[in-house]
Amino acid sequence: MSISLQMLGTGNALAKNYFNNNGLLLDKNYTLMIDCGVTAPLAMHELNRSFRDVNATLITHIHADHVGGLEEQALTLKHKYNRKMTLLLPEALVEPLWDHTLMGGMYQQGVVSSLEDIFEVRPLSPGVPHRLSEDLVLELLQTPHVPGKDSYSLIVNGDIFYSADIIFQPDLLIDLVREQGIRRILHDCQLTGTGHVHTTLEELLSLPEDVRKLIYLMHYGDEKPDYVGHTREMEFLEQHVMYTL
Repeated sequence: MSISLQMLGTGNALAKNYFNNNGLLLDKNYTLMIDCGVTAPLAMHELNRSFRDVNATLITHIHADHVGGLEEQALTLKHKYNRKMTLLLPEALVEPLWDHTLMGGMYQQGVVSSLEDIFEVRPLSPGVPHRLSEDLVLELLQTPHVPGKDSYSLIVNGDIFYSADIIFQPDLLIDLVREQGIRRILHDCQLTGTGHVHTTLEELLSLPEDVRKLIYLMHYGDEKPDYVGHTREMEFLEQHVMYTL
């Protein structure tokens, strides 16, 4: 199964030189957007891409750099193309996404009163492989981020791990590689400071070499150029570049 990845952005929530860490997974007939943050509409515009060409959008967790562009996405599709985006998200996020994020801006009395009024909502159960297309199978894995807020990482086609924002989980990463056969890890990386809600570069550097050499770093800050060449076997993902997975 041949799929490609193009990151709309690779920056963290506070980055100014990089767009939000959102991406496009593509096979020959299907395009999945992973998260739709505040900067996603502008990133799509700069890439000369249209939301119309996205088959579905998947949400990993409810922070603005991952969901802040959904309102513009929904309104663009409604008013320009008279269609709804298929919204894939863990069952536990359906109500909070509407009640705590989108309702304030999108509610219209008698017109829009629920997530289903603006999206084709498709809840996904964690731990279950979901076939999205002929070449793309996705499984959600709940991983820790901010206490009290559900967050879900992804296993793509059984052998690629795409982290949401995640606190360092060394045992999980080692198990994914050595026991489950994961061959590539796309991991968020906080380059400086202490990792209270994100995994730090220092923590990732503590992993065994056989795990480190599979890791590509994303969700980093504007200080990223200072760290090029200082990540050992790990490489930085670059926004807008097309990668074959």
